[in-house]
Amino acid sequence: MSHPSTPKGWATKISDLLDATLGTERFPVDVIGIAQEYSKNVFPDEPIAAVLSQDLPGFEGALFRMPANKKGWAIFYNDKIVSKGRINFTLAHEFGHYLIHRLDFPEGIQCSDQDIVRWDSEYGQIEHQANVFAANLLMPFKDFRAQIPAKATVNYDMLSHCANRYGVSLMATISQWLQYTAKRAVLVVSRDGFISWSRSSKSALKTKAFFRAAKETIEIPSQALPLHPDLLTDGRGTINHPPGVWFNEEVQEIVVLADRYDFAISLLLLEDLSTIDWPEDEEIFF
Repeated sequence: MSHPSTPKGWATKISDLLDATLGTERFPVDVIGIAQEYSKNVFPDEPIAAVLSQDLPGFEGALFRMPANKKGWAIFYNDKIVSKGRINFTLAHEFGHYLIHRLDFPEGIQCSDQDIVRWDSEYGQIEHQANVFAANLLMPFKDFRAQIPAKATVNYDMLSHCANRYGVSLMATISQWLQYTAKRAVLVVSRDGFISWSRSSKSALKTKAFFRAAKETIEIPSQALPLHPDLLTDGRGTINHPPGVWFNEEVQEIVVLADRYDFAISLLLLEDLSTIDWPEDEEIFF
C-alpha cells in the first residue's frame, strides 16, 4: 500500500476518510480515537497503542515506542497543559510525528512548547512538518473556507468561532487562516516587548508587510496593545493605529494575551491594496 509523501498529503487522506464516514459536522476531530483506529488498520504491526498524560518537565508532548514486551507506540502530552485546544494540537502534532518520522527516529521524539507553538519553517523542519500535518488534520481548508471565505474581513468573534469549532488555540486558528486568506494580515507573537516570531499572509508578503524576526531582534512598537494591558478586557482588545506604528499605513491590531505561555498574539489587519507582481525567485523573510 502506498502512503502519502507529505504532511499535507497525510492530513488530506485522513480528512477525506473522515468526510466520507462522518460527514462535514465532524468537528472537532477526535485525535485520540482516530490515531489509534487508523494506525491499527494501516500499520497493524506498530499501532499507536496508548495515549497518556504525564509529567513532562520542559516538554509539551512526546512519541515513544511501547516497552519491549508490547508492540506499537505511545503518544504522551504534558499533564500540566490546561488548554483543551493546546492538548488537541499537541496530540495531532505527535500523531504527525508517528506517521512521518517514526522510522527516522526509532527511539522516539520529544517536543518542547516552542517546537509546537512556533510555526516558522526555519525553526525546525521536522517540527514544522508535524505542525503542518496537525493544522491540516484539525482545520482542513475546505471546511475553514466555508466558515470564513478567503475575501472576508475577520474579527475576533469569527476567529474564536473557528477555534471552538476545531478545538484548537486561537493562534493555531489564525496561523491556518493566514495560509489561504486574500486579506493583507500579519500575525505577531511577542514576549517581553520583542517579536518571538511572525507570519504574514501571501497578500501581505507581496506588499512587503512582514518582519524578519527569524534574523533580527525586533521590538514591538511602544503603542502596541501588548504593552498596554490596561486597555484590554479579559486579556484581549482591538485598536486602530495610525501610520507609523506597525507599518507606514493604518493598521487594526487584534490582541489576545496567552498567560499560560507568557506571550501576546497580535493580529495586524491592513487595508486591501493591489498586490505587486514579485519575481518568482524573490526571497521573502518572516
